[in-house]
Amino acid sequence: MSILYPAYFPTIAFFTVFAQSDGIIWETQGNYQKQTFRNRTYICNDRGEHILSIPISHAGNSKGKKLNSDVKIDNTYPWQRQHWRTLETAYRTSPYFEFYEDDIKPLYDTEFEYLMDFNLKTIEIICDCLQLEMPRANTEVFKIDHENDYRDLVRVKNKFQLEQTDYVQVFGDRHGFTPNLSILDLLFNLGPNATIYLKETKLMAGNA
Repeated sequence: MSILYPAYFPTIAFFTVFAQSDGIIWETQGNYQKQTFRNRTYICNDRGEHILSIPISHAGNSKGKKLNSDVKIDNTYPWQRQHWRTLETAYRTSPYFEFYEDDIKPLYDTEFEYLMDFNLKTIEIICDCLQLEMPRANTEVFKIDHENDYRDLVRVKNKFQLEQTDYVQVFGDRHGFTPNLSILDLLFNLGPNATIYLKETKLMAGNA
């Protein structure tokens, strides 16, 4: 059983673990940390690597800390419309964007209160697209040590290294191959073959 933090349309490294694991448990405890994949994901557009960041409400407890499960999205800003327009611009010409568009767009038409609920929904949608089973097990208490611990994959700078085979990307002719983007990049470019790709990719322990 591997343990992962739910993230916003997680990275290819995240889904490599996901696709190759015998089981997944979601880390829903612990404190929220800024500048992680919890509220951001990276895609590639005509200008190169591009970040999509979900605005959150920053109120915490007396020590400024907040549980991951309590983090709320700041919906006063029209971030969903902006993110969807950016995805359309970046991937409209990809081989499989239109194939999966109707599955993914509703996420940007529905308002979510909690970040974790939205993140889990993005993962569930990817599971449906790739015919993977969506895990339902959550942690009940926070533990420092876990077997098959991949929680560091939520960090932008993590301790894992990805051996990733190049695939054709929309703007690869301009920027070259951009590794370990959001799973959306792999989905829109490889479609159903993304599952095979994930199972053949290698993730190894390395340096941050």
